[in-house]
Amino acid sequence: MRLQPKASAERVVGLVAEADGTQALKIAVTAPPADGKANAALLRLLARLFRLPPRDLEVVLGAADRRKVVAIAGAPAKLAPIVAEGLRKWSKPAS
Repeated sequence: MRLQPKASAERVVGLVAEADGTQALKIAVTAPPADGKANAALLRLLARLFRLPPRDLEVVLGAADRRKVVAIAGAPAKLAPIVAEGLRKWSKPAS
């Protein structure tokens, strides 16, 4: 995903094209990119979106970069439908 810190509102923006041709889920947070504040805001937003405790989410790649990889603790079979439902609005191809 791609994180936009210091945004005017916290929200999932949607799928965006990356320079390498891939797509990323763009997420905006109001926190500044200092002292892990933007990463913490990202995890709180995702936890609300997926209705999971924030402690179950962790930035595992990209802590100091706009591009992030977030891991979610738990059984994959249980998490898959939760994540799919949380991202359903943004997982449809653009028309």
